[in-house]
Amino acid sequence: MAVHKGSEGAIKIGSNTVAEVKSYALDESADTIETTSLGDAARTHLSSLTSFSGSVDCMWDETDTSQTALAVGSTVTLLWYPEGSGSGATFYSGSVIVTGKNITASFDGLVEASIAVQGTGVITTATV
Repeated sequence: MAVHKGSEGAIKIGSNTVAEVKSYALDESADTIETTSLGDAARTHLSSLTSFSGSVDCMWDETDTSQTALAVGSTVTLLWYPEGSGSGATFYSGSVIVTGKNITASFDGLVEASIAVQGTGVITTATV
């Protein structure tokens, strides 16, 4: 069984790594259609449309071109590398629309950004 530390991961836009990432999320789901009919003893379903969404939390860096490319309303190809981007590593890739950005700060902390994305189309799984 392979396990990986979260610190191995990376998020990229194309070939450019998003700087200062603290955490990320990738959520995949599938709709279902009920196919139950009269006389059935249990509900039955079929898989239907799939979707994905996610988020990237990072220390805000206005000089990082990848972070600035994640402007609200923009569409980019985002790549999630849970085990890093070395040879043989599995990664996920998909076109996303940036749906939100939240920049926060406190007097005793760093300025941070949380970026929400909605996938459009399919997400693919590949190996480096």
